[in-house]
Amino acid sequence: MNQVEKAVKSCPILPQTEPAQLLLVPLKRVDTGPLRTPDTWNLDMPNQQSIPFGGELLPTDGSAILIPGFLSPDASDAILQELLTTEPWESQSLHMYGKMVSEPRLSTWHAEPHVTYTYSGALRTPIAWTPTLLALREACEQHTAHTFNGLLVNQYRNGNDHLGWHADDELSNGPEPLIASLSFGAERRFDLRHRETNQTVSTQLPHGSLLVMSGLSQKCWLHRVAKEPHVTQPRINLTFRHLVDVE
Repeated sequence: MNQVEKAVKSCPILPQTEPAQLLLVPLKRVDTGPLRTPDTWNLDMPNQQSIPFGGELLPTDGSAILIPGFLSPDASDAILQELLTTEPWESQSLHMYGKMVSEPRLSTWHAEPHVTYTYSGALRTPIAWTPTLLALREACEQHTAHTFNGLLVNQYRNGNDHLGWHADDELSNGPEPLIASLSFGAERRFDLRHRETNQTVSTQLPHGSLLVMSGLSQKCWLHRVAKEPHVTQPRINLTFRHLVDVE
């Protein structure tokens, strides 16, 4: 067991609840009004609400529970440095708006050899799990009472790297997927927008936090990581999921 694995297994993980409680009894949600950000960031975000702490983010139609401090600062620092220096980062071309465009971030796909993943026209062939990623998968499985067989890792090199409005609604993710998302590095703003009402909820994703999206969240909501040009440090995001056979 390497030092990062030991840090993951020994770090304090919040909240101290059973997995079923984490998903079925979300924490209290408080509306705090619009984000304190430049007006230009909010032009396309009607009915916006900011959630600056952990808990249930969505008012209806699914669940998105944010757990700040899921991993300790020391463990999070070690994981960030390991991923930045050892991941075999790839730059993908995606089919969007009728043309091929370069993905505005770096990424890798980890899974068993037979578990491929396709999104936006990009077929991802799996890279083997590392001991650290397996330890993180186990931590997420324990606290969601869910199993995962694939992991998409994204690196946002700075605030110009971003992820546009989308949902993880590919058939291979299943009809109502549960996705566990870990964040390391620079805090980035995370937006969710309801497909019908355009209600938008925003929060910051802190270093070492866990976001668990489940239920109707992928059917009824879109989400994104917007551009933030003032951010100069990298962020790494791990999204654990369970792919199903659609053939």
